[in-house]
Amino acid sequence: MDHSSLLINLSFAIPQPTGLSNYALSVLPHLKPLKPTLLTPQNQSGFSCYFTPENMTAAHGAKGHLRRLLWTQFKLPKWYKKLDSNLLFCPIPEAPVKLSFLPDSCRTVVMAHDVIPLRVAPPRSRLHQYFRHYVPRVLHQAEHIICNSKATAEDLTRFYKIPATKLTPIPLAYDPNRYRPLGLQRQPFFVYLGRNDPYKNLSGAIAAFSEFLTQIPDPDPWEFRLAGPIDERYHPTLLAQIHDLRLGDRINFLGYVPDDQLPILLNQATALVFPSLWEGFGLPVLEALACGTPCIVSRRASLPEVAGNAALWIDPLRTETITAAMVELVRDSAVMETAQRLAIAQASKFSWEKTGRATAEILQQFM
Repeated sequence: MDHSSLLINLSFAIPQPTGLSNYALSVLPHLKPLKPTLLTPQNQSGFSCYFTPENMTAAHGAKGHLRRLLWTQFKLPKWYKKLDSNLLFCPIPEAPVKLSFLPDSCRTVVMAHDVIPLRVAPPRSRLHQYFRHYVPRVLHQAEHIICNSKATAEDLTRFYKIPATKLTPIPLAYDPNRYRPLGLQRQPFFVYLGRNDPYKNLSGAIAAFSEFLTQIPDPDPWEFRLAGPIDERYHPTLLAQIHDLRLGDRINFLGYVPDDQLPILLNQATALVFPSLWEGFGLPVLEALACGTPCIVSRRASLPEVAGNAALWIDPLRTETITAAMVELVRDSAVMETAQRLAIAQASKFSWEKTGRATAEILQQFM
């Protein structure tokens, strides 16, 4: 049986469009010319596939992650040897770690998405320890590292002392068949898309929206819709803030928005508000831009790389700058029209084809 010298580890990938799975499955079609062999829990049409256990994905929580780490360390090298591979591509920073009592296993190229847990997670948390001790070992032993932004590349050098020569930033992209202008009427609401972790700075956005309502002539119809999974560790604090500001009927937690509904939500919103303190990339901003939606965005980390000159920039630690951007959009139709036009032009610079081809070029160099 013939096998490709390139092996791709998709053991983490699930059909639901989570960020990491979405990246891997969107790049995959553009890697076909390399004729890779896949390790995957789900069949991928047109590829040679070997199936991995389905209980190792994010859908199975911390236990699933632990199972995958053990499988990666002790089972994956056996597949690598059995399939006569000479390069392993890992779309997330997980690969067999070289240990003194095990033979050298796999030559790897790894994708690193961010090191945000080192900035925001408590030092004793499992996530912080994972990024402090496991991830750097994977990255240092890799032949090369792809990352999703220049900001992430700088973080890898800062936190892990990875030399810049070992890093290639390749930006993410979006599906233009899904995220595009739909010709819908803009409605009087702002939208946020993402988790409600503290570093996402939703509390700052809520405070800014409260002040926004006092600065416009007709505040009655305005809402702030928060889309994304609700983490109960942080939700009560946000609810308390909303209660204190008397915004109960103005803030709408949408929870997970189905894939087919998200472009509609973005097309109807007056603007995306994205006041995050740090991002590895910032995919919601790119998806909103592709819909022609004005974006109010933190001028931090990777976000200037994503939004270019198309965003209304804010300082996430100064809520008055968020309020000012909201007010400016609503009061000045010229600002709104310019933001919509620039959004579409900026989004057109990104595509999965570009991302996939650039990724294939790196892999080809090390095969």
